[in-house]
Amino acid sequence: MKRSAWRYLWKAEDIRRKLLITLAILVIYRLASHVPVPGANRDVIASIMAGGGAGSTFLGILDMLSGGTVSNFSVLAMGVYPYITAQIILQLLVPIIPSLQQKMEEDPQEGRKWMEKWTYVLAVPMAALQAVGQIRIFSSLAGGVQIIDNFGFTGASLIPSLAIITSMTAGTMFAIWLGELISEYGIRNQGLSLLIFAGIVSRIPQNFARLMRASQNPVFILGFMVILTLLIIFAIIFVQQGQRNIPVMYPGRRVGNRQSMPVKGSLPLKVNMAGMIPLIFGQSLLTFPAILASFFSNSDITWLANLSNRVQNLFGGGSPWYWGMYFLMVVGFTFFYTDVLFAQQDYGSNLKRSGAQIPGVSRGAPTQRYLTKVLRRITFPGAFFLGFVAVTPFLIGLILPGFGPSGSGTMLITSSGLLIVVGVVRDTFQNIDAELKLHGYDETLLVR
Repeated sequence: MKRSAWRYLWKAEDIRRKLLITLAILVIYRLASHVPVPGANRDVIASIMAGGGAGSTFLGILDMLSGGTVSNFSVLAMGVYPYITAQIILQLLVPIIPSLQQKMEEDPQEGRKWMEKWTYVLAVPMAALQAVGQIRIFSSLAGGVQIIDNFGFTGASLIPSLAIITSMTAGTMFAIWLGELISEYGIRNQGLSLLIFAGIVSRIPQNFARLMRASQNPVFILGFMVILTLLIIFAIIFVQQGQRNIPVMYPGRRVGNRQSMPVKGSLPLKVNMAGMIPLIFGQSLLTFPAILASFFSNSDITWLANLSNRVQNLFGGGSPWYWGMYFLMVVGFTFFYTDVLFAQQDYGSNLKRSGAQIPGVSRGAPTQRYLTKVLRRITFPGAFFLGFVAVTPFLIGLILPGFGPSGSGTMLITSSGLLIVVGVVRDTFQNIDAELKLHGYDETLLVR
């Protein structure tokens, strides 16, 4: 009789400890997400998120990336988003600044250490700036109603405001620290992803109750929602698992006086290497004009107020033009970000150093150009799939117009959220499977 892998997970002391540590840290994070910022008016946040338009779309992005803490406006309201932003900025700077690119190519291990160090350093000012920006923007979206009373940097409000910014920045660094603890002592390299995952999943019961209350035919909507979610999950898994295996010949090894034959291997290139990043880029840039225009919506200058309203209507998430631009930007950013990541990895030079070669392709720069050409071809379906995932709420709104132009009311988890959830679950299972193999588990061997 074969022994169950799940049973072995619990019996293996080392794996059980890692799983319990991960679970305990996630519980701590969820509890901390309910600690409010001093003086915050949560009713203002709730009114913005329920009002639709640019403000609701923008808060939806932040709420998803922060793990559901924006809706509570807790000290973890920014989640780990400043860290992600800092990481993206440094990744984009590497190919632009020659000295950074040379540092990464000469010693990749030291380059990764340098990248990690400066990501943490850059995350601190990014968190402080984002805290100020969130408070200012939320107040503007609420029509001038202050989300925190007497917030400012002059007079008697200076010290309380600095204390609020410090507490929110500390909350972000605390969340990053919890994520690093998970990666080090729990499930490896999954800390930050699991924090976002926990926040998205924790909102399913609330979304389910809201959906049942809002629909006149809950049975139909529930069935439609389940089928739609399963179809999206299947499509995400199908595309995320897609890859092109490039044949590579590795040189044989000399053992004593004998030279072994060359070894045939493969280099896998993923269909979607960019992951969730293009959706974040596209939606952040598209919502920025509407957020900027909201500052002038109550202007005394007539033409400026009218222009502000038109910009908010165009970029507010309810216009078909918005979703068309969103689709194109996601597709474009997918190609751009994939090229940036692939150029940093420089497979051409790495294969040349190891003596490996792709049959029929010269070593070095020609190999890199060939791989880049192949990657761009297979990225094409991945990019259009991400674009489809991005505009899924709009398409649902066309099918079921009763749920508004965004169509998000018919889903327990947004399509972007599903992309995160499926990716995290897949990576977590792969890590657990690696731990099982490390401990010698094999279903065909462990019998009794």
